Amino acid sequence: MKDDIRIYVSQDGDDTSAGSPDRPVRTIEQAQRLARAAVRRTSEPATVRVIIREGTYHLERELEFTDADFGDPERFGWHTMTEPAHPVVYEAHEGERPVVSGGRRITGFTEATVNGVAAWVAHVPGTRSGGWDFSELWVNGERRFRPALPRDGEFLIEKLLDARWEGSWSETVGGGTNRFGYAEGDIDPSWKNLHDVEIVILSLWRSLRAKLERVDAEERIAWIDRNSKMRLSYDFEKRGAAYRVENVFEALDSPGQWYLDRSAERLYYVPMPDERIETAQIVAPYLERIATIRGGSLGRSPDAKQLNTHPRLEFRGLSFSHVEWQAPQDLATIGQSAPMVRGAIALEAAHYVRFSGCTVEHAGTYAFSLEDETSDVTISRCTMRDLGAGGVNILHDCARNIVADCEIADGGHLYPPAAGIVIGDAPSNQVIHNSIHDFCYTGISVGWNWGYERNNAGGNVVEWNHIHHLGKRLLSDMGGIYTLGMQPGTRIRYNLIHDIESRTYGGWAIYPDEGSSYLLIENNICYDTKCAPFHQHFGLENVVRNNIFAFGEEAQIERGRRETHRSFIFEHNIVVFDRGVLLRAGYAGKPWSPADALFRNNCYHHAQGDPVEPDGMSFAEWQQSGQDAGSIVADPGFADAAGRDFALSPDSPAVRIGFVPFDLSAAGPRP
Repeated sequence: MKDDIRIYVSQDGDDTSAGSPDRPVRTIEQAQRLARAAVRRTSEPATVRVIIREGTYHLERELEFTDADFGDPERFGWHTMTEPAHPVVYEAHEGERPVVSGGRRITGFTEATVNGVAAWVAHVPGTRSGGWDFSELWVNGERRFRPALPRDGEFLIEKLLDARWEGSWSETVGGGTNRFGYAEGDIDPSWKNLHDVEIVILSLWRSLRAKLERVDAEERIAWIDRNSKMRLSYDFEKRGAAYRVENVFEALDSPGQWYLDRSAERLYYVPMPDERIETAQIVAPYLERIATIRGGSLGRSPDAKQLNTHPRLEFRGLSFSHVEWQAPQDLATIGQSAPMVRGAIALEAAHYVRFSGCTVEHAGTYAFSLEDETSDVTISRCTMRDLGAGGVNILHDCARNIVADCEIADGGHLYPPAAGIVIGDAPSNQVIHNSIHDFCYTGISVGWNWGYERNNAGGNVVEWNHIHHLGKRLLSDMGGIYTLGMQPGTRIRYNLIHDIESRTYGGWAIYPDEGSSYLLIENNICYDTKCAPFHQHFGLENVVRNNIFAFGEEAQIERGRRETHRSFIFEHNIVVFDRGVLLRAGYAGKPWSPADALFRNNCYHHAQGDPVEPDGMSFAEWQQSGQDAGSIVADPGFADAAGRDFALSPDSPAVRIGFVPFDLSAAGPRP
């Protein structure tokens, strides 16, 4: 095999150079052209490496990768080999961390006084014509926010207009409206650039972001620039939803706030105390994504003797930053998991691609989106943070993809319903050993069918993840792990899930929602949830065994709909609580029947010494009803339940009900 072919990129380089170590090229685009040429002329297997030196590389347009960037494996009979003939690798130079940016640095600030406070002002050409618009800004690598009202808390819509309330939820929810009534003082029609003021409404599991169109001060009615396509209600009742008003120039008065006056092409920024106008690095997003990758299908030939699963295009140790997706005018409602939001890096019908040790941050989108039957993609040891949406968006029919050992955090800044990782109607994906936290909605969502229809979401593996601090009491109907539809072979095991806080209902750790069926839910530890550690809406033949469910605020185990078949078997679990009820039936009503939800061989304990009374019965009566044969009420003897250390001693009474101790210290990214 030939030696590696190396192409070097440096900000001190020249695009007329050959790309050698002493004569590097200057841009990634030129390095890509040289890499493609190297693949074409290579006469025997060799790895083509594009080595990128330290610095920030600002793109004028997104990078596009096609089959030409993957090489030509058929030339070497690659499908008969166990490893790729010549993969193409884009990687950081050893010990360096180059950044590929879709943003532009804004300079030329001068000092001024705005709304009575010291501020900086800069000219930003192109915003008046609409050629450049943005709603995010980063200063010295930290996200800054536009001025919003109220400064603390949120407003409530005072009057709901136009929404239908008669009929079923599905019949009335989609009508929407483009106006609402506001309380006195909440909205001021005299605000500067009124049409650039944004209304952000949160309702149930959805959000709405729209601009003000006009305001009737006498009637106190606000019109927005699009139909909401959702009831603007707080929950299922006729209460007005919570909302905030963003991008209000008159509210620009606190350090860290900024305002873009598009009509005047001026950016205002109120600096933090330690920031200096001479040295501050101020960046706004310019592109909607960093890269689109299409290709790799040559390894999928149906007559291939062996399907090669090794990566043919790889990215190592690179950082990708500063993008923002501009939502189209007809999009108002962002539904659960925000699947319509693409990634800063979008893979479309791509195969055999790997990202390892990369960072995607400071983005107004998902970090990655996988679309159009993308398969055999690995995202490992990557960091995704400071996101407008979520981490990884795996859309329908994308199979055999892996997200492993990643840190995915601090998202939902523009689209609160986004999930840390969402898998649509897609099979055989693996989500393992990730840390997912600080989102406004669900941690991991799997499946996309509401009911018992046939679908493709089976055989997914969700294991060894640490999922925590979700919800922030902003949205409802969410879970640490959330599932939909029939999913034979899907496993949810060895996950550590805690601190799940919904606005109203639905703060659950593990939440099999509508039609979730044939799931194995095993060896998870779930605690400190607003509603319950475990809730199943409705489903078929799920097995919930050998888990620890602890310290739900309202309940410990919940069920939504009661059905004529068995929804789940709950066995060999430990349930510990100090408040709320043990069981709650939701809208399904009572009783809990062994025919639809069978409990057996479990250990229950009330940490305050109160009696354990399932379904309002004494435990003896509960067992006489046919439930919890072989179960006990006993202190399982955790090492420190108050400190959330759930290690068990060898003589724990839980061993008597068949509980097998397990250790989740390895949950989250591996060293």
